[in-house]
Amino acid sequence: MPLVALTGGIASGKSTIARRLAEHGAVIVDADQVVRDVQQPGSPVLTAIAAEFGGGVLREDGSLDRASLGALVFGDPQAVTRLNAIVHPAVRIESKRQFDEAFVADPDAVVVYDVPLLAEARMSDPWDLIVVAHAPSDVRRRRLVDLRGLGEKEAAARIASQVSDEERLSIADAVVETAGSLESTLDQTDELWESLPQLVATRRRGEH
Repeated sequence: MPLVALTGGIASGKSTIARRLAEHGAVIVDADQVVRDVQQPGSPVLTAIAAEFGGGVLREDGSLDRASLGALVFGDPQAVTRLNAIVHPAVRIESKRQFDEAFVADPDAVVVYDVPLLAEARMSDPWDLIVVAHAPSDVRRRRLVDLRGLGEKEAAARIASQVSDEERLSIADAVVETAGSLESTLDQTDELWESLPQLVATRRRGEH
């Protein structure tokens, strides 16, 4: 019943790896979806966000206006810290609930937490393995521009707002290199799946 953290910088191909692991039978818990779940209209988290940042972060239907909130906090470390203090505890509780639910349903399940901010927020959790999706920052910046329509400056700012590649790689038990072809990424993910028991056993023995 391994609990695997899958992380990577923006546009690193992390979601591609998660989908492939799901095809192999892993249970995927998506951190971004957990965040959306705990910020539903009427939730304590959304109420606290509105109290902290003003009613302008809410849409007319009471849901969160992510663009407005993002504009308020992006580039402001103190605002990000205040937001994280509201959101992260609720995300931690809800994600653990989903992990536990998956293991109750199948004690032998491989549960993968698809989490972009592992190095920033979740390093202290009891992971059995940490997998990093890695592509150099220039490759990821090009993907943000070409595939997601961001401007060069905005793409660079998004990447700069996250931890460095070096810091992320330093916490990895396994790395999937995603700068190459899709086939290469999928092949590496297949190999990762096959070697999971050995990798988990190695980490549990403290050999990482």
